[in-house]
Amino acid sequence: MNVFIPVEDVGKAIEFYGLPVRFRDGDRFALLEGGIGLAGPDEHLTGSTAVCLKAEDLARAVQDLLDRGGALVRGPETGPHETRAVLRDPSGNLFVLYSPGGSR
Repeated sequence: MNVFIPVEDVGKAIEFYGLPVRFRDGDRFALLEGGIGLAGPDEHLTGSTAVCLKAEDLARAVQDLLDRGGALVRGPETGPHETRAVLRDPSGNLFVLYSPGGSR
């Protein structure tokens, strides 16, 4: 599980949080220690901070959550490093499901 935080400048956000960088894709995205994902403007999926959950079979996970009362907000779509979908839980909270593998 990661926490997805939309930021205007990935480099400045890395400096602000001060945590070691586990992965960085230029100004697009950085994953910090502790599971904090900093998403630059090209990767703003939710418009707000959201939990990101990994799913081995994204299509199946999305359908299971829809069957349990969730709502699909965006996707599934292929990103640069993963396939992802944005959903809303029955309480109105946005979250991202992702599966490894993308367009790169």
